[in-house]
Amino acid sequence: MVFPVSGSTKCVVGVPNEIKIHESRVALTPVGVEELTRSGHKVLIQSGAGNGSGISDELYREHGAEIVTHAEEVWRGADLIVKVKEPLEVEWPHMRPGQLVFTYFHFAADERLTQAVMKSGITAIAYETIKDAKGQLPLLTPMSEVAGRMSIQEGAKYLERPFEGRGILLGGVPGVPPANVVILGGGIVGANAAKVAAGLGANVTILDINLDRLRYLDDVMPKNVTTLYSDRHNILDSIRRADLLIGAILIPGAKAPHLVRREDLRKMPTRAVIIDVAIDQGGCIETSRPTTHSDPVYLVDDVVHYCVTNMPGAVGRTSTYALTNVTLPYVLQLARKGYAQAIADSPALRQGVNVHAGKVTNPAVAETFGLECVPL
Repeated sequence: MVFPVSGSTKCVVGVPNEIKIHESRVALTPVGVEELTRSGHKVLIQSGAGNGSGISDELYREHGAEIVTHAEEVWRGADLIVKVKEPLEVEWPHMRPGQLVFTYFHFAADERLTQAVMKSGITAIAYETIKDAKGQLPLLTPMSEVAGRMSIQEGAKYLERPFEGRGILLGGVPGVPPANVVILGGGIVGANAAKVAAGLGANVTILDINLDRLRYLDDVMPKNVTTLYSDRHNILDSIRRADLLIGAILIPGAKAPHLVRREDLRKMPTRAVIIDVAIDQGGCIETSRPTTHSDPVYLVDDVVHYCVTNMPGAVGRTSTYALTNVTLPYVLQLARKGYAQAIADSPALRQGVNVHAGKVTNPAVAETFGLECVPL
């Protein structure tokens, strides 16, 4: 495989269809195609890849993409594969040594995927572990914003009695109290969830271990949002009153800790709703297991669990443009410079490399599965 060196050699960028159930996002928009082809790179896009986001094959073609019919053609022809979600098992045979795959991987939640990627010999750069100079996660932020806002939207729906919930209106009405919303984690997901829930009139409690973050949230949130330090006592006390519990914990690259145990569910109100946004990293509720948009909920101890692993996929058009706004600059760097020069020039991209040449390079992923970590 040939990667560009100082822009002298050109790269083939491939965008296959996302095949995860009800995943409507796409990893590249027409403007991304135009930027790449204008620099002399070739872009292969599988027919129909943009349909879920309202982007036609013809629009891609007008901006310079070559449209191919089968996913195999994309994987076989591309030096750099750009996706949204992790490669599923049927895609694993397409991965080949030396190929670069740039997507959300969430390795800590899937040991079989980790082993398959190691065996394939690809270089896996994970959106979710790229950190900028401020220590932020710029490629995770827009999807966390979407998921945080959606968590309240979905939670309000599943609190309705026809969806097995408690039959509670999130904001209440005059003379009837609003719902109690408890949010575990005050990061991007938690803050966006709190903003929407508070705007609808709910009583909101955010728990986090970062006191500086809690002080900030206390300053910027409306009066119906309370901040609490996250410890076992405060968590148990809060979930006793929680009509809606949002799991919004993130440890970059690592499996989410279980902050709510199976036995804790008995303390929650009957038919309360849990939205575990942390499910991509294994979930922060012990009873969480991955679900899909077509079968999103299940009951455990009379508590409704919603654990969809690709929540933003339901609003593909919004999510695609929000995501590609932040991923495109990195795609351009990788295409123009090649892997080695791009990660040498960009500390952010370097932190995104999770697996290279059959070895795990991310400490959190290695620790999760007891594997050797081989730094770049």
